Amino acid sequence: MLYATMTFWMLVIVFLAHGIYTLWTNLAKPRVINTVLLPGTLIAQLGHIVGLLITGGTVQDTTLIKDNKTAEPTTTPDPQPKIPVVGPIVVAMLPLLSCGFFVHLVLQTLGANIQTTAGEFLVRETLPKNLPEFWDLLRHTITVVEHITAAILNSNFHQWETWAFVYLIICLTVRMAPLPGSQRGAIGAILVLGALAAVIGLATQIPQEKIHQVWNLLSFSVAVLLFLMIVTLVVYGGVSLVKVFTQSK
Repeated sequence: MLYATMTFWMLVIVFLAHGIYTLWTNLAKPRVINTVLLPGTLIAQLGHIVGLLITGGTVQDTTLIKDNKTAEPTTTPDPQPKIPVVGPIVVAMLPLLSCGFFVHLVLQTLGANIQTTAGEFLVRETLPKNLPEFWDLLRHTITVVEHITAAILNSNFHQWETWAFVYLIICLTVRMAPLPGSQRGAIGAILVLGALAAVIGLATQIPQEKIHQVWNLLSFSVAVLLFLMIVTLVVYGGVSLVKVFTQSK
């Protein structure tokens, strides 16, 4: 069950990040959004390139910012890693894992107090089996979002470290969305990774121990992205409502 739950939350992170990015590019010019998210884009692209290099793939036509109106990053089309099965998984997963690793570093260096709070409020390690458990999961997840975001918002914003922390966390978590052209590969890689971890877990406890070690980071990322999605939807709904009244005859 733990492996299935890990896979579920990783998919939640990817879908939330992709949804937030899509809504942001509808609210503002894509070039502005991609420029603001540049630190996260850099880490994701580095993960993509490292994944290609260690699996024997070819790095080509990979750019940090495309020279057009969108300024989107571009990845290597059809990289063809030389390691079968594992190669494509590594290439698809490393951008996400790279962003997660740097979220961990930012938490340790700029958000030690917030990291402590995040460790106290974790998302559930089991999936619901019926409707009451589903509602309980939602309530518990909202509680996690409430406490982690409260810890961030109650930080000392008179210090530059707090502003740097918030900015970098937003960039890195939103950039956990699959890079352009790799959406299907990233989702497939998460599913395959979860299945492989479950198979390996039948023979050893190592995957389960590793999952428990990163559950704080998983919970923190889910909480931040859920909070950003809630705020984004409120803003998006407000902007859409204003357009309805201003454009009506």
